[in-house]
Amino acid sequence: MPGAPRKPRARRYDLARTRAAVAAQFRHVRDAVAGLDAARLGAPTRLGAWTVADLVAHLAMAVEHVNGNLERPAPPTPEATATDWVLSTAEHAGRIEEDTRAVAAGAAPADLLERAAARYEALVAPVPADRLLSARVGAMRLDELLVTRCVELVVHTDDLAAATGLEIPYDRQALAAAVRLLADALAAKAPGGSVEVRIPPFAVVQCVAGPRHTRGTPPNVVETDPLTWIRLATGRTTWGEAVEDAAVTASGERADLAAYLPLLG
Repeated sequence: MPGAPRKPRARRYDLARTRAAVAAQFRHVRDAVAGLDAARLGAPTRLGAWTVADLVAHLAMAVEHVNGNLERPAPPTPEATATDWVLSTAEHAGRIEEDTRAVAAGAAPADLLERAAARYEALVAPVPADRLLSARVGAMRLDELLVTRCVELVVHTDDLAAATGLEIPYDRQALAAAVRLLADALAAKAPGGSVEVRIPPFAVVQCVAGPRHTRGTPPNVVETDPLTWIRLATGRTTWGEAVEDAAVTASGERADLAAYLPLLG
């Protein structure tokens, strides 16, 4: 019926571009970590009790998650999508914390990154997009799992930059994939067509139940830049802070997304 929420159309990602994006963003991380001494590796981050070394271990884990599952037999059927992954991460936070501590204690941060990069290069290239891999949320296609790795790498590159003061580049394709997936997750969490969310130059989605916009300028519009969107979607900044800082523009009586954020736990 008119105005009823409509399920967002599933997005497909180009495997070759996403595979290269993961490698490129991971290379930026490795370059940044190579210059850190012991004192800076032991410095705090904005992620609770994690040090920079713990954060680096988690970044290595993000890529090793792909590597390790490519070495295991493929699950029989798909069980989850990349959007499902975004909306379920909070459920696994405790286990992720434990695993990160264990990995960080096992090797030097730079060694963890180099090993993960070498294994990724060897294991991922010959695998087709529809190859299924295990994930905490359920079996996923390789092309979708790699998009979740773009989110992990982009989000935690921002955390690493905040903790170290370094200016770390973002691979354009990795940033685009992360922005689009998180935008799609918003549309899935708050289905509808009454608000248009714009994150130029990468994504536009409609969300929030209510009167659907069909032509002309939408009555409810939210616009922000890619990194602000990443921070909003992951709780690194709040809706109120972003609006007060003019990092977000929001017009219309429904254009308040505070109730739907963050998306990633």
